[in-house]
Amino acid sequence: MACFLTPMVVAVFTSIFRKKIPNILMINILNLLLWGGVVGLAIEHFARGEVVPYPPFLTAGLEHVILEMVTIGIPMTMSVSGVWGLIVLTVNGPLNRLLKPSKLGLASISQTRR
Repeated sequence: MACFLTPMVVAVFTSIFRKKIPNILMINILNLLLWGGVVGLAIEHFARGEVVPYPPFLTAGLEHVILEMVTIGIPMTMSVSGVWGLIVLTVNGPLNRLLKPSKLGLASISQTRR
């Protein structure tokens, strides 16, 4: 019920400081991945009655909230960040110089000169 709070904290942080992060890191992709997950999980938890629109907002006690954030929220945030890292490496990595897109949309291998 509180697993979406961990990626939400990271998404707020990256949204606030996105202007200070270099464009090569494509932080907007990370923001989209994080905020999409947060919104989807918040809607799902609200539909199941685990999150309510009145205080205390979460229906479980603090010990359950912290346990879920540590066991589910942190690994989920790390997984999303890993996918983002793979996207950044794929776009900016060393294979990008070797594989060039052709006019047909397929990748063609370029000849490197030594």
